[in-house]
Amino acid sequence: MTITDDLQKLLDILPQDLQQILETHPQRDSLVEVVLDLGRRPEARFPHLAEYLSETPITQEQIDECIQRVGTFGGDNRAGIEQTLHRISAIRNRTGKIIGITCRVGRAVFGTIGMIRDLVETGKSILMLGRPGVGKTTALREIARVLADDLQKRVVIIDTSNEIAGDGDVAHPAIGRARRMQVAHPELQHQVMIEAVENHMPEVIVIDEIGTELEAMAARTIAERGVQLVGTAHGNQIENLIKNPTLSDLVGGIQAVTLGDDEARRRGSQKTVLERKAPPTFEIAVEMLERQRWVVHESVADTVDTLLRGRQPNPQVRTVDDDGNVTTTVRPSPPTNGRIHALSGEESFVPPRQSNNGWRASGQMLPLPSLSLERERGSVQGEFDRLLDESLDHSDGFDFSAVRQAGPNGEDLPLHVYPYGVSRSQLEQVIDVLNLQVELTKDMDTADAVLALRSHVKNHAKLRQMAKARHVPIHMIKSSTIPQISRGLRRLLNLEDPDFPEDSELQLFLHNGSDDEMDALEEARLAVEQIVIPKGQPVELLPRSASVRKMQHELVEHYRLKSHSFGDEPNRRLRIYPA
Repeated sequence: MTITDDLQKLLDILPQDLQQILETHPQRDSLVEVVLDLGRRPEARFPHLAEYLSETPITQEQIDECIQRVGTFGGDNRAGIEQTLHRISAIRNRTGKIIGITCRVGRAVFGTIGMIRDLVETGKSILMLGRPGVGKTTALREIARVLADDLQKRVVIIDTSNEIAGDGDVAHPAIGRARRMQVAHPELQHQVMIEAVENHMPEVIVIDEIGTELEAMAARTIAERGVQLVGTAHGNQIENLIKNPTLSDLVGGIQAVTLGDDEARRRGSQKTVLERKAPPTFEIAVEMLERQRWVVHESVADTVDTLLRGRQPNPQVRTVDDDGNVTTTVRPSPPTNGRIHALSGEESFVPPRQSNNGWRASGQMLPLPSLSLERERGSVQGEFDRLLDESLDHSDGFDFSAVRQAGPNGEDLPLHVYPYGVSRSQLEQVIDVLNLQVELTKDMDTADAVLALRSHVKNHAKLRQMAKARHVPIHMIKSSTIPQISRGLRRLLNLEDPDFPEDSELQLFLHNGSDDEMDALEEARLAVEQIVIPKGQPVELLPRSASVRKMQHELVEHYRLKSHSFGDEPNRRLRIYPA
């Protein structure tokens, strides 16, 4: 890595006493900037510290002397030293008089983009993010040189403040063969960007500090014309751009979408949700956390979608050591802590879940159990479809255990279940009373299984497609009744055991019921246990209302017996038949 800074030219504009101090300073080569403010002590800033150069305050005469040695200050209150990359920025009082200057050292660092050279060579647009002073402009300058000299591309730099290619009419050698277009007024940067594309046929446009909506729109226009963009923007991370209405278009823009009632109900979300509006202007984003540690998002679209969903992405973290060796690691996604999120128009609440040792945590799926001879005719995916189609006609509660045994990929309990068309209140009641290790989720991505009504699965192919894509099995029940829900959940947990204490399920039918309901259910239970089962005789119960009779039917179904309502209202009643 080669560094060129022409530091002596910057020191020459400073007062004589300060020049002598800095020329012999032990950290001279790492100097970042020198600050001169009227009436204050002069200050030198280094990467990790700042120190005063003198105990004597700066006078107006010293500031005026420095100003005479530099170029003209532009509309952005910046000036430069010709044929160097140094930047002198002015602070003015209310009358326009300069009362302070910041002399920033500009360095050309050759080889600084070794961490992302492979991305530069892809031809995709790259956005550099990071705090001030982390080296965004230095990296931009080196990218322009590599594209122009090594890759032989036509590169045009939009140099608004002459910070990339230096002050003066002749560009600094650090940009190589790249061409530089200067901007007369900072507010006209977007016009110069368009002019560069229309007049000079570039293959690459390099832009520093995209900061306005017009510049963001110009960047999108350039990208849609097939020109590679390399630029920087204000913000440390992509989250900052998503929340910035001015610059959010750089990452695709965010819009609110209103869903229909059915779609909102299916997703379990609010009717108004957020989604990405368009493809991002920049396909790759690099967060420059430190000079030797960068976070790379190779797909900005995927990262934005993940963030809208309320999760943290897992981008690459690239570091470089003193010998120039690049190390790439993948930052793991932290667990979701139960918050509202949105993705592609979907908002939902994800409850916090326990750690998972299965493939959802590791990203690696384990092999499924060996297939039987009958299922060896096709793939597991084909078997999934065949069994699902058969279940729609021949099963009142299809069990996917034939394809996927409980926890083949190491899912930890509690089991996360995504209900579809099934009463959530009844599900919670069953889980609570039977003390099942099940948690309900409104997010398919966090689910270990889907519990759905057979009629809903038959009429909604999208659910089947989503389940296939996520390798999540669907367990179907015939109706949203307590016995069906109970059996479905027990089947999910592989609790179809004759020793399972089914008496505990009877508590479900007496849970939060009125006195009339509890009397009716107790009547049905005694009839079944004392007459129908032991004596094999049918029993007629007392007349009840329709809602209470329905509960009695469910209780009888729990005993795997048949029942029938007969008679006319208000004397309609239940008859229970032996097996």
